[in-house]
Amino acid sequence: MASGRLMDANLLGRATVTLAVLLGALAFVTWRQSRTFEALEALEDLRRRTSIAAAERVELERTIQFLESRARVVPEARRRLDMHLPDANELVFLPGEDAP
Repeated sequence: MASGRLMDANLLGRATVTLAVLLGALAFVTWRQSRTFEALEALEDLRRRTSIAAAERVELERTIQFLESRARVVPEARRRLDMHLPDANELVFLPGEDAP
């Protein structure tokens, strides 16, 4: 009888250790998956912010192109500086050097 109880206790001990290892492994997998989901969330947030920044950059480039365009600069120069396109008699041609 004593050996039967010893076997039962030994089997119970093994089962307890096995259950503890199994629960530990499941807890580790759960922790790892939650960390993965957090990392994926952070990655998605960075992708979204990068996409927004790229769209803002494109919009700023369009604005710069418009502000530098002749269609905007000429009327603005006329308005602010009272400039005008020169008539033929106002043109002066300067002699230039030949390019090497």
